[in-house]
Amino acid sequence: MERGRVSGDPAVRSGPGRVLVAVYGVFALAATSRAAVQIATRFGEAPLAYALSAVAAVVYIVLTVALARGARRVAIAACLIELAGVLIVGTLSLTDATAFPHATVWSGYGSGYGFVPLVLPLLGLFWLLRRRH
Repeated sequence: MERGRVSGDPAVRSGPGRVLVAVYGVFALAATSRAAVQIATRFGEAPLAYALSAVAAVVYIVLTVALARGARRVAIAACLIELAGVLIVGTLSLTDATAFPHATVWSGYGSGYGFVPLVLPLLGLFWLLRRRH
């Protein structure tokens, strides 16, 4: 390994892999910022929703790093956690509005983000599973 260079999967240096890392990076930044502001300013209004925003942020950070470093198993596990989170939180946010008085990244299956949180783990899993080593 060259000094100062991250050893990553060559497949993420270009094409769909690079786009996937970039999108997860943007979501990691957005979800982290959102959760930080929500928790710092209004945590008492919707603690469950804001805690779940923080969980989503952690998942996106883990996915970004795992994809960039080529940690395939970690990335697959994180995609599965993300998908489960989107489906569970998305369903609960629609069926039990009192538990979610404020939106999370995954509320309404990611409707506040154009449903990208719902589609992204499916694309990630497709890409990761298609590229078996």
